[in-house]
Amino acid sequence: MNKTILLALMAMISVSLSARELQTVRFTTIPQMHCSGCEKKIKGNLRFEKGIKMIETNVDSQTVIIRFDADKTSPEKLQKVLEKIGYKARMLKKGEKVVRQMDGSCKNM
Repeated sequence: MNKTILLALMAMISVSLSARELQTVRFTTIPQMHCSGCEKKIKGNLRFEKGIKMIETNVDSQTVIIRFDADKTSPEKLQKVLEKIGYKARMLKKGEKVVRQMDGSCKNM
């Protein structure tokens, strides 16, 4: 019986240690995303960053949503990665919407 309790306790500890705190951040980019090429550029460069669990881009809503392990990265680090690939990123407030501009052509096509 003591072995069973010990094993159960060890299992609970290992589950709690492996459960990392995930956070979500929403960005908009400048310049705006124009096409799937822009989305691929962003996703392709962010996917190798430590701690990133999910990247969702949307040209229509001009958002980049990233779910990440807060122990391995931060919104500030993610902004710097986006800047390295040519996009200034601004965090969006909850419920904030971005108007899509249709000016100019895309350099990622």
